[in-house]
Order: sequence, then structure tokens, then C-alpha cells
Amino acid sequence: MAKDKYNEEEADIITLEFDDGAEVECEIMGVFDYEGKEYIALIPDDGSDDVYIYGYKEVGDDEFELVDIEDDDEFEKVVAEFDKIMDEE
Repeated sequence: MAKDKYNEEEADIITLEFDDGAEVECEIMGVFDYEGKEYIALIPDDGSDDVYIYGYKEVGDDEFELVDIEDDDEFEKVVAEFDKIMDEE
């Protein structure tokens, strides 16, 4: 990833809580930049091959917020950038 925010030997895990109350633990894959914004890729610990991508905003020391990408066009561009990064690695 362009800018990793975690120690690869000790993966950071966060818990996402969805609107329906469901929770899923995710490993932070990494943070990357695209068009001046930061995004984060998360791997859910649910046995699927899914990757969740959110906007990423630092709000303090070791604290950050996940931001939903609500614009479909932006989301498609960010996913394409993520795929490009993954192909390069």
C-alpha cells in the first residue's frame, strides 16, 4: 500500500458496527491516497474474500474516523485505484 499505518507483524483489528446492529471484525489492510484524499482498506474476518473501502480521516493520536463513500462515481474510482495498487504489489 502507498502508506501503511500498521505493523505488518501485528495486524490492527477494528470492529465495524452496521446500521442493523451487526458487527464484524476487520483487519486494517492499509491506508492509501487518491486525488488528495485518504482511504482505508479493511479485510473482514468473516471468511469472505471481501474488502471494505472507506474514506479515512485522522482525528487525533492513534484515532481515526471511517467515512462512507456515498458518491458512486468516486467509489468506483477509489476501487480502481485500490485494484491498481494491489496489482503493483
